[in-house]
Amino acid sequence: MANLLEITGRETLSQLDYVGSLNIQWWATLRGMRAALPLVGNRHRWRAAVHQMLEIGVDALPMVALMSMCSGFILAMQGASELRRFGALHFVIDLVAVGFTRELGPLLTAIAVSGRSGSAFAAEIGTMKVTEEIDALKVMAFEPVEFVLAPKYLAALVAVPCLSIVAAFFGILAGGLFMFFSTHLDLLLYFRYVLTSIELRDVVAAMIKSLAFATIIAHVGCLEGLRVRGGPDAVGRSTTSAVVRSTFLVIVADAIFTTIFYFVGKA
Repeated sequence: MANLLEITGRETLSQLDYVGSLNIQWWATLRGMRAALPLVGNRHRWRAAVHQMLEIGVDALPMVALMSMCSGFILAMQGASELRRFGALHFVIDLVAVGFTRELGPLLTAIAVSGRSGSAFAAEIGTMKVTEEIDALKVMAFEPVEFVLAPKYLAALVAVPCLSIVAAFFGILAGGLFMFFSTHLDLLLYFRYVLTSIELRDVVAAMIKSLAFATIIAHVGCLEGLRVRGGPDAVGRSTTSAVVRSTFLVIVADAIFTTIFYFVGKA
C-alpha cells in the first residue's frame, strides 16, 4: 500500500509539473510572439511562421480531406441504418452537418496534426537540443522561445482552424454523396438543408476548439523537444511522447469544451 501511494503521489506531482511547464512555456511564447507577427515583427520570424503554416496546413490537406470523407461516409451510413427504421432518413443531414461542424471536424484535424506536426516539432527541437543548437542560440543572445517556438505556435493558430473548416466541408460533402446515391437527393438541395441545420454557435464552438487544440499540439510538441536529454534515442522517445500526450490532452480538452457548450446552450 505504501508503495502504491508513493507511486501515485510521484506520478501526480510529475503530471502537475508537466502542466505547470506547459503554462510557463505558453506565457513565454505569447510574450515572444510579437516578433513573429507580420509588419510589426521580425521578417525572418514571419517567414519561418509562413513556412510552418505551409507544413502544418497545406501539406496536411490531402490527409485531412481523406480522413473526413471516410468519416463522413461512415457517419452517414451508420446514422441512416438506424434512422431508416423510423422513417427519419432526412435527419442524417442534421447528424452529419452538426456533427462535423461542432465535433468531428476539429477533432479529426487535431488528431492528424498531432501525428504529423506535433511529432515533427518534438523531433526538430529535440535534435536541436541534442546537437546543442538551443544552447548556441542562448550564447548568441537569441531567445529560443522567440526564435523557435513562437513561429510554430503562430502557424498552428492559423493552420489548424483552417484545416478544421476543410475537414467539416469534406465530411459534409461525403454525407451529401451518400444521400445522393441512396435517396437521389440533389447536392444543391442537400447543402441548403445543411445551411439551415448549422447555427452560428456551432461554428464559433468549432473555432474555439480548434484554437485550443492548436495550442495543445504546438506546446506539447515543443516542450517534449526541449525536455530531451541524452542521444538520438531520446529524440525518438520524445517524439512518441509528444503524439501520445497531445492526442490524450486534445480528447480531454474536447470533452471539457463539449460539456461547457452543452450546459451553456441548455441555459
